Amino acid sequence: MKNSLKEKAVSFLQLVASGEVREAYRRFSGPNFRHHNPYFRGDAESLMLAMEENASKNPNKIFEVKRVIGEGDIVAVHSHVKQNQDDLGGAVVHIFRFHNDLIAELWDVGQPIPENSPNENGVF
Repeated sequence: MKNSLKEKAVSFLQLVASGEVREAYRRFSGPNFRHHNPYFRGDAESLMLAMEENASKNPNKIFEVKRVIGEGDIVAVHSHVKQNQDDLGGAVVHIFRFHNDLIAELWDVGQPIPENSPNENGVF
């Protein structure tokens, strides 16, 4: 596992969270990029436009990486994403598959962080 793939996955997400969505895609996505978010068509353009819309609606988004796991051409980034400072946010996992050092495929799953949880360990 190249350490650089982990860095690329995190850099992609940091750029997206900061509103630099097109730059993230320009630098890190491959020519046949596809994703599995069930709310949008599976092509790069559809997800990029949705990410841009989210960034414009949430200019104060907070993205905090908790852990990064990599094996072969797969990288998983576990993070805390808040749309703004007052938002409890969500625990999100982005799974990337790389091809030729570029993102070829992306999965994302998340769960909102509840206000009151019986779990004393928290979500992270």
